[in-house]
Amino acid sequence: MDPLPQYPPSTIAAIATPPGTGALSLIRLSGPDAVAIAGRATNVDASSLLPRTARHCRITDEDGRTLDDGILTVFRGPRSHTGEDCVEFTGHGGILVTREVLGRFLACGADPAGPGEFTRRAFLNGKLDLTQAEGVMDLISAQTRLSLRAARGQLEGRLGQRTTAARDSLLETLAHLEAWIDFPEEDIDPQTGLLLRTRVHHVLTEVESMLATADQGRILREGVRTVIFGEPNVGKSSLLNRLLGFERAIVSDIAGTTRDTIEETINLNGIPLRLVDTAGVREAADLVEAEGIQRTVRQIESADLLLEIADASKPRPAEAVFPASAAKHLLVLNKADLGEHPSWSTVSAIRLSCASGEGFDALSAQIRNSLHLAEVDWGDHAVAINARHQASLERARTALKAALALLDDTSTDPELAAIDLREALDSLGEIPGRVDSEDLLGVIFSRFCIGK
Repeated sequence: MDPLPQYPPSTIAAIATPPGTGALSLIRLSGPDAVAIAGRATNVDASSLLPRTARHCRITDEDGRTLDDGILTVFRGPRSHTGEDCVEFTGHGGILVTREVLGRFLACGADPAGPGEFTRRAFLNGKLDLTQAEGVMDLISAQTRLSLRAARGQLEGRLGQRTTAARDSLLETLAHLEAWIDFPEEDIDPQTGLLLRTRVHHVLTEVESMLATADQGRILREGVRTVIFGEPNVGKSSLLNRLLGFERAIVSDIAGTTRDTIEETINLNGIPLRLVDTAGVREAADLVEAEGIQRTVRQIESADLLLEIADASKPRPAEAVFPASAAKHLLVLNKADLGEHPSWSTVSAIRLSCASGEGFDALSAQIRNSLHLAEVDWGDHAVAINARHQASLERARTALKAALALLDDTSTDPELAAIDLREALDSLGEIPGRVDSEDLLGVIFSRFCIGK
């Protein structure tokens, strides 16, 4: 990727380790004066240090008094993370001492770094494409094994490589089409029309393949919104507590104990589940319970997965009417340890006991299978796109389909198809950052932590 140096050549500094007390802290500097500032803040000549060689030093104040001692490392640009001269100081991890050291670097000429500014400079200097920069944030925030694997794949550039390959193929196709338009007398290729359609269709297939991972990407980043619902006293809160491994919700024999929704996240074999315990659905006894039931209805409408809980020891109730939902629906028969009422004998359901823990392995397996979330379904090179990627790919798909329709109609001017292909080209270029937009970069990097 070509560098895009579109920022003021200032030198920035920030604490790169989490706030709090620890054994070590790390402070980063990046910019044209990083080495000179390090020399002013320490007792060593930083300009004489060999790149990537650790050197013990002392951080001193303006009067020569020691603030901290630690390890200084210099990284010369462009062979650094940001592509600029960089310095890292590793010192003691106290809150106050770390702030004092940062303050010394700032007093010596550095500016405070904003959120994501180091990674943004890496992008602008061609060290990362935009999908890799987003992969940094996904890696930091990953909570499960599969989300970590997807983030690592994105950080390694897999999504950027796929979109760049599709864009390059489309660029070649557009060049061919425009040559055919501009120089019809040259007879560039007697099969030009067929070849163009084939190439555009190939790019469209690749775009649709990446779009198919949108749900996977959303699930990995946000979790599966899993709503636990059913009649009162069937064990909804007990199920939530058993899945979480601790007593999160109050469990009582009194109907209507749960009045509001309770939400917690668990890691189910690499998949984040956002569990939502809801109020039991029945005729409300008061206005507060009625509001809780209305919230249950809204949660059902927005769910990815519905776990309907029933009491296996009691007769099967009449069919309840619940709001329409496109979510996957699993019926769970609780209290299997108390014996099953004959009316449930022909019903396909997951049978378990929140009291004994029986049947929870079967529930976990059924959840994975119903959502196609077993690791084998993700493949070895899964690409999980985010909402920004999805929007760009959807625009590209629309433009590509419009271009194909125009190419199939021999009565239309091929220049119209070229316009659609250019739009698809721009949309694909937005994903790795080939189309520069200051607003877009501002939104993306604002989600990063300071020091990254």
